[in-house]
Amino acid sequence: MKKIFDIQRKFRFTVYVLFITALLLIGVSIYVFTLSANLVERSQQKIYVLDNGKSLLVALREDISENRNAEARDHVKRFHELFFTMEPDKAYIENNIREALHLADRSAMKQYQTYKENNLYNQVIASDISMTLHTDSIRLDFSAYPYRFHFYGKQKIVRKSNITIRSLSTSGTLRNISRTDNNPHGFLMENWRIVDNKDLESIKRKVF
Repeated sequence: MKKIFDIQRKFRFTVYVLFITALLLIGVSIYVFTLSANLVERSQQKIYVLDNGKSLLVALREDISENRNAEARDHVKRFHELFFTMEPDKAYIENNIREALHLADRSAMKQYQTYKENNLYNQVIASDISMTLHTDSIRLDFSAYPYRFHFYGKQKIVRKSNITIRSLSTSGTLRNISRTDNNPHGFLMENWRIVDNKDLESIKRKVF
């Protein structure tokens, strides 16, 4: 009888040991799985680039969509600043226009040609006119593609005799394209048009 009791006790002890061992193995497995999943996720957030084909650098990969809104605003703002900022310097104007036209489609080229036909750039140079642009706001609609935008700003036109403030309102759409040195944000403005561009006030300058 005592021998039977000892056998049952050893059997229960063995079962307990096996049960505890199984729990420990399950716990370790869960820990290893969680650790491996975290390592895989972190490795997917990195890209590897060659530095002149010699050294391997690790660069963190960012989610582009998080910054797309800010990039779109800067793209629209940059185009308008380049297109509407002028000084009585032919090379300066041509350089600004050249950079601006990399950011938009033929609609911007058409407006440039209209200004050119109306002799705007020659007037700016001949009359020593300075034109600058202040951005008031940029409205973006990312609910549909291509993305619609509306630009609102004010032009300051400085002549020898007066300073004119003009409103500027434009609209258009943005299309995703590949990033280049001339277009770092990877957007192309399409169907761009001037909605409003009228005088708000004119201030006479003092002539000494």
